[in-house]
Amino acid sequence: MARGRYSVGDERRQHIVEAAAARFASEGYHRTAMTTIASDVGISEGGLLHHFRSKKHLLVAVAQERFESSARWWDALPDDVIGLATLQYMVDATRRYLAEPGLISLVVLVNAEAADPSSPAHEVYAGRYDIAVEGLGERLRAGIDRDGLDPDIDYDAVARECLAVSDGLQLQWVMSNGAIDIVAGVKAHIDRLGPALRRRGTT
Repeated sequence: MARGRYSVGDERRQHIVEAAAARFASEGYHRTAMTTIASDVGISEGGLLHHFRSKKHLLVAVAQERFESSARWWDALPDDVIGLATLQYMVDATRRYLAEPGLISLVVLVNAEAADPSSPAHEVYAGRYDIAVEGLGERLRAGIDRDGLDPDIDYDAVARECLAVSDGLQLQWVMSNGAIDIVAGVKAHIDRLGPALRRRGTT
């Protein structure tokens, strides 16, 4: 019986996150009231606070859902997406972000919040970076033999650099009200990075 209650609770929580993501993306985080989200889901504000004790906690859950969606997309890629091919898929990942522009603003907002170690966003973001760096680094290393990549390069450091470029461009996109072409920015970065990863004498 308890297992059934947990299942219902998890389903309700997911509906809340989806409703919040839609409202935050269309109307903005600061302009969206918790009562509005509760109404969208068909519960009281008290019922909403039972699942998320503050609006800030709900924001973090929305950001975490985006991270998990992105991770599922990467995990579903073919096994041969390794080495230099991995860099090309970073461009595709950026296009996916632009399909939900409102969520880019939200993630940038949570980025700033995560700098505070006491914030609920801090642990979420720390875990996100660890997982993303590990996964991207592994894909790059797997292409050493196939693509002639330099085996002495620290590919985890390269992965961190790629994430920093992506996150930095998203911040600039928000600050410029969408004027920055983040897809072109990521592509320019990987076009420079690819040749630098090859062993000398490899073309």
